[in-house]
Amino acid sequence: MDNPNKFYITTPIYYVNARPHIGHTYTTVVCDAIARRQRMMGVDTFFLTGTDEHGQKIERSAAAANCTPKEFADKVSAEFRGLWDKMKITYDDFIRTTEPRHIRGVQAMFTRLQERGYIYKGSYSGQYCVSDELYVDAVGPGAPCPECGRPTETVHEENYFFKLSALEERLLKFYAEHPDFIRPETRRNEVIAFVKSGLRDLSVSRTSFKWGIPVPGDPKHVIYVWLDALTNYMTALGFGSDDPKDQEKLKHYWPADVHMIGKEIVRFHCVYWPAFLLAADLPLPKSIVAHGWLLFEESKMSKSRGNIVRSETILDTLGQDALRYFLLREIVFGQDGSFSFDALVQRYNGDLANGLGNLSSRTLSMINRYFDGEVPYPRSSPSLNPAFVEKESALKQQAENTIQQFNEKFDRFDFSGALKELWFFIAGVDGYIAETHPWSLAEEKDPDSRAQLATVLYTAAEALRIVTALAHPIIPEATDRIWRQLGLGDITQVPLHELAWGQLQIGTKLGKVEPVFPRADKSMIERMQQMEQQRSTENEAKTTETKVEQVTGTESASASSPVQKAEGGAALPGSPAGAPAPGAPSSSPAVGERVGTTDNKITIDDFLKVELRVGQVKFAEKVKGADKLLRIEVDIGTEVRQIVAGIAKAYEPEKLIGRKVVIVANLAPRKLRGLESNGMIVAASLGEEGQPVLAGFLEDVPVGAKLK
Repeated sequence: MDNPNKFYITTPIYYVNARPHIGHTYTTVVCDAIARRQRMMGVDTFFLTGTDEHGQKIERSAAAANCTPKEFADKVSAEFRGLWDKMKITYDDFIRTTEPRHIRGVQAMFTRLQERGYIYKGSYSGQYCVSDELYVDAVGPGAPCPECGRPTETVHEENYFFKLSALEERLLKFYAEHPDFIRPETRRNEVIAFVKSGLRDLSVSRTSFKWGIPVPGDPKHVIYVWLDALTNYMTALGFGSDDPKDQEKLKHYWPADVHMIGKEIVRFHCVYWPAFLLAADLPLPKSIVAHGWLLFEESKMSKSRGNIVRSETILDTLGQDALRYFLLREIVFGQDGSFSFDALVQRYNGDLANGLGNLSSRTLSMINRYFDGEVPYPRSSPSLNPAFVEKESALKQQAENTIQQFNEKFDRFDFSGALKELWFFIAGVDGYIAETHPWSLAEEKDPDSRAQLATVLYTAAEALRIVTALAHPIIPEATDRIWRQLGLGDITQVPLHELAWGQLQIGTKLGKVEPVFPRADKSMIERMQQMEQQRSTENEAKTTETKVEQVTGTESASASSPVQKAEGGAALPGSPAGAPAPGAPSSSPAVGERVGTTDNKITIDDFLKVELRVGQVKFAEKVKGADKLLRIEVDIGTEVRQIVAGIAKAYEPEKLIGRKVVIVANLAPRKLRGLESNGMIVAASLGEEGQPVLAGFLEDVPVGAKLK
């Protein structure tokens, strides 16, 4: 299958549970720079990106947004594609896991594994992490996930299993025979250690949710989201298709040359994916390259921390080249890197405005001024200053060394090192111009000075040409403009593998010379910070507006309704434990007493503070040493909450499973008998002893729906 005359690179397909941010951009820009360079090297290149759209997280996020999973996925996927198009990312295909071609291919992969004896049906009982879409080794209900630290859910379900344990030795043998399969070395060592610790069979289907690809012949199961997602790298090329054109495309480009991923998904790509392929008797990718995290002022970007940086903020101020250059120059690939607006502006001014931008402007402006906009002839003459000849020769040698060093480091994914070499060369050209004083030579009228001036400016222009060609895959917009100002046409057609000194044609007519990197002042930092804050505020406002729309029109509960209380003993939001809620009377009304008098009326703003949601009980058990308490896991659409409720005397745990209840979802957590309770279950209080009766519904109400 392998074709040595092609290059196939992929980003991970991005999960649509949240909008794209600068961390996604980092991976995509790296792949785009590699793909652009490969094309300029004359290699038949295919660059794939896309979105991963199935799984329980998407199903719950859609429920929280009051839309279907497909509508939710369509919206977020469009945001990813729109950002990449705005940045002019040169992807050749954008795969979505909801596309028919992908569904067909995933089902073909499942069937192939099943027919080869690597998939069997069994059952699972244990802890499941919704965030990682993964069964985990965690002891006890609600135990933290060893991968991400979030609480796990207790799951009991029938599954199909993949015989991962049968491939342990084959995987280790493959790693040993292909030392470059996993890069960098630290990730390779981690993966080998993980496999050597022992592999267990992997669940590859789910019955607890529906938003996924049905198992062929058994539609009550959906295929495990990682088996679904990973197969995209082949379905985008036509895997599973009967069309001869698709089959030829797959044969031409597979296996992938590079899967580019973040370090948090190494296990899925470096253990599960090669295991699936080995079991299916399909070629494995040549290399999987894992980069580090992009930190915002030393903290990992995350929605929960509120420190997300959107690429659009930078694109709308400094432009895409500033962002691309910063990401590849500032961050040592493979390690965690830090982003800040201060560092971005410093790097922009120091390297782009004062470096490449200044070199381009001064060189081309002097050619315009002194040689009518035509590249001059570098003349040799015995009367030329020997010191000038020596400097020219040294710069030529530095250019040749830079080409070699840049290519070697780029090929090793040392983008920061490659750019460092290139900007060291720019500094050398600036030094050459400063030492030869072309502006002074232009004031002299003798032929030797004129010849020397022509030589200096040709040398500077040729150096600029080499810098521009090498830098193009990283900063494509500015280098395209410089290339056209040099009068050289379409830079994408430059054969980088043939780049050498002395290829600039004498007499080439320059294009219109304009600045490419205007200097940014300090106010730009504040402007970007304000834009980021405004975008965050707008998103919060949209969320609040949605909540208000869902609540507006309901002034209060019916005055004739029985008083409801939340079991579990937690206080309402903003109140100390055991204290009355804002606007409530100092003493609770008796059971059945009419509420809504002048003394205890609340405003709509008070009501909006309480978030009531429909939940479904997934698991329940008695709390040891507590007669009245149950530990309950409740699915509220966006997540599964652990709630400790005082209803043990009224309800048997096993009879609660599957029941829909009402919970107060926005309470601050509190601990009861050493267990953290994240919410309250709403119940009426009947009789003198206050026996709880859970609120319920006559109609079928979706999990996660808000009460209003």
